[in-house]
Amino acid sequence: MEPQVGSILEGKVTTITKFGAFVALGNGKSGLVHISEIANAFVNDVHDFLQEGQTVKVLVLSTENGKINLSIKKALPQQERPAPRGPRPMTQRPAARPAGGPPRHARSPQQTLPPSADQSFEDKLKQFLSSSEGKMADLNRSIDGKRGGRRRR
Repeated sequence: MEPQVGSILEGKVTTITKFGAFVALGNGKSGLVHISEIANAFVNDVHDFLQEGQTVKVLVLSTENGKINLSIKKALPQQERPAPRGPRPMTQRPAARPAGGPPRHARSPQQTLPPSADQSFEDKLKQFLSSSEGKMADLNRSIDGKRGGRRRR
């Protein structure tokens, strides 16, 4: 009998590979926990999180063609995560910046938030991309000025 999709089962890790771990579920059935479904954090090496013979709780994601896809991270209790920040309402227009002042996207050192363990990977990635885009814009502006962006006579 196939395990039901959405059910949480207990199994034993039988084999660890570079792309995940195989878990024996009982009744001669086993399934794969892909490396992306092992933990909420980035998993570079499965051995950092699992050991052969370890008992784990898994959520059945799908059963197709006799293959059972499992998730350890979705079987864990839902962690408290900050509510996603949507677009804020435009109640007033942002003030124009003075000429020669820092661009709007530039943050002062006090405003730059260090990555913390409380942030999710997606939040850290957004923060990195935001600061990276700002730095690239400043760099491109600087390079354009040195290339002689003015017209020559």
